[in-house]
This record gives sequence, C-alpha cells and structure tokens, in this order.
Amino acid sequence: MTISERKVQAIRPEHEVMTQQRLPYFIGISGQTVGAQGLSMHIVVIPPGARAAPHQHIGYETGIYVLAGRVCTRWGERLENEVVSEAGDFLFVPPGVPHEAINLSETESARAVVARNDPAEQDKVEPYVVTAAAAPVGQAR
Repeated sequence: MTISERKVQAIRPEHEVMTQQRLPYFIGISGQTVGAQGLSMHIVVIPPGARAAPHQHIGYETGIYVLAGRVCTRWGERLENEVVSEAGDFLFVPPGVPHEAINLSETESARAVVARNDPAEQDKVEPYVVTAAAAPVGQAR
C-alpha cells in the first residue's frame, strides 16, 4: 500500500455486536472496518451481573482500559486467580491465558476499551472449559 492509498479514518460504532465471549462489543478499529493490519480496538460493555464465557486468545495480546464499573477477571487453568479492575485501571491479558470477566455490579454496566495486536482477533478466540470448579468471585484460592 502506497502513502497515497493510506488514509486517516474516523469510526463511530453505531450498534453492538455479540462476540464469541458472549459480551456486547461496539466495533471500532479492525482489519474489516479500516483495513488495519496489526491492531483492533473496540468498546466492550458488560451488563449488570453479567460475565464473559471462559475463553482464551490464541496468538495475540490484549490491553484493556476500564472506563466505568468494577470487573473481576478470573484467570488460570482453573480460573483460580483473580484481579479486580475499576475505572482508570489498565489490564493486560497475555496470549493463551484462560480467563473470564465478571461485572461486580448488579445494577450498572461496566465499560472498557479493548485493544489487541491482531486486526481479526475474534477469529482467534477459543472457548475454554474449566477443568475444576473455581472459587466464588472475591474468594480466589
């Protein structure tokens, strides 16, 4: 692609799309929307009390910036570890680490910016079956 073929583009997501993680996303930057070659960036909304389906990302890193709410991210082979992030926090998820995100509020949605170093990251999301029961949220082992 030559410099004359490249252009700066603005994207305003107008509607949500359900992802493989079973969370609504507002699609922003991706290979499909702007021809990105190494980046995707979206807004995720976790409804009150909702959680992502356990999953892992194959071959790409994920950076998350929490805009609103409090989210518990459980991770590990049995989802035995957890970290709570809230508005103003960044979260890093390495490739291949099983995890799930849980909105800790029963009344308010959580919102975050999700950035990945893959322009078609949904193609590389794999469901993850937990091998043993994890501790309840807030009581990691």
